[in-house]
Amino acid sequence: MKKELVNLENKKIKDLEIDAEVFETKLLPDIIHQYIRYQNAKSRQGTHKSKSRSEVKGRSKKPFSQKGTGNARQGSSKPPHFRGGATSMGPVPRDHSFSLNKKEKKLALKSALSSKLNENNIVFLDKLEVKTHKTRDLVSKLNNFDFNTALFVYGEDKIDDNFKKASSNIPHVSLLNCNGINVKDLISNHKIFIDEKSIDLITKRLS
Repeated sequence: MKKELVNLENKKIKDLEIDAEVFETKLLPDIIHQYIRYQNAKSRQGTHKSKSRSEVKGRSKKPFSQKGTGNARQGSSKPPHFRGGATSMGPVPRDHSFSLNKKEKKLALKSALSSKLNENNIVFLDKLEVKTHKTRDLVSKLNNFDFNTALFVYGEDKIDDNFKKASSNIPHVSLLNCNGINVKDLISNHKIFIDEKSIDLITKRLS
């Protein structure tokens, strides 16, 4: 499967051979949905908590005599029905995450990449490098592409400093190392820009 490799001026550099097994997979909305649920659940803090009877401020001593007051018998002032008492069956810290096997993760990523490629929303770039760190210089180059939001995927351990500084002031533009590529970022961004070094790394990861 051949696709064009372009530069930041959107001019063709050469034809690029990409793996159809990764970028031409059948679209599976249910797997994509499950992966996004997995990501959202994993990112939840789960730190919500209310005080139990053993933690709420108060005395464990009987608030009044067992008999003779006309009130229902009580053993403490900490139960939920007392003002300032504990919360009955309230939330406690918990882990909201659930597991997703490797095959499902790979299939979801392949499906998301294939969906973006079918919509012509993946651009293969030769490199993510600019000569200056000026935002206006990078914006003039990105005007060659039509997008609302963009995700730039790079294969190096560290992205070009000029590109990083220039893109940091552009709204709705994100940078991501290819090792961190995920379904949520792929789906939530309009255009995905992948540099040449990332293609082999992504293909190797998903094969």
